[in-house]
Amino acid sequence: MTEPGDTLLDRLGRWLAGRLQEESSGYEPYTPSDAETLRRTLEPGDILLIEGNQKISAAIKYLTQSTWSHAAFYVGDALAEPEDGTERRRLIEVTLGEGCVAVPLSRYRTYNTRICRASGLAPEDRDKVVAFMIGKLGLKYDLKNIFDMLRFFFPTPPVPVRWRRRMLAFGSGDPTRAICSTLIAEAYGQIRYPILPEITRAPGRASAQSNYSRKEILHIRHHSLYTPRDFDLSPYFRIVKPTLEYGFDYRQMVWDDKVADAKAPE
Repeated sequence: MTEPGDTLLDRLGRWLAGRLQEESSGYEPYTPSDAETLRRTLEPGDILLIEGNQKISAAIKYLTQSTWSHAAFYVGDALAEPEDGTERRRLIEVTLGEGCVAVPLSRYRTYNTRICRASGLAPEDRDKVVAFMIGKLGLKYDLKNIFDMLRFFFPTPPVPVRWRRRMLAFGSGDPTRAICSTLIAEAYGQIRYPILPEITRAPGRASAQSNYSRKEILHIRHHSLYTPRDFDLSPYFRIVKPTLEYGFDYRQMVWDDKVADAKAPE
């Protein structure tokens, strides 16, 4: 769609963003998310990681060596009910084409997801983080840096492992911020909540971390280039699984062999 004052570069940028957000065929979630179960489990301030199936998702997952290509922030009931009766917007996210927007939980009902929760978050700090994210709604990103987007058309670039994450930082920054988790990281930075720690070695013990991993984490800390995987790796964010939050009992599981035995003639 052409907008007033559009230049050729504007139109090309929007077209590239649209192509990158096209969904890949053949994606089937292993454990699709139920919106109602997510709503009962999520708390304001939680981060929902998503295994996306867009073309840009494949590049992000490859470059970060992770299942997760996208992150959204849960604000609960902080946003008003839509007047048109549609589903309430409870997630705030940043996408390449839309910028910072609020979306309903059902948007990710057909994706694999993971909930990351900041441990011991004080109520007043939770309110500050939520208010920060709400205050960013409507933020748009300049799509004129064509080279910043073109790199994501190569989902598996032939580069050494130690350079892959750096590829996310290539370019002027706006499209990079639009597809990474820097806005959420910035929100938690406002209350000085840690995401990734400094790497230290205990005296007399061998480190399980590689030199590349240590340099990568320090690079992220210093340049605020966070990806969805970082919330998963963080020792300060707890992984919350809805199936375990409501009294899971493995003895109540119904297996195929039990069903077959019950149907077998005597």
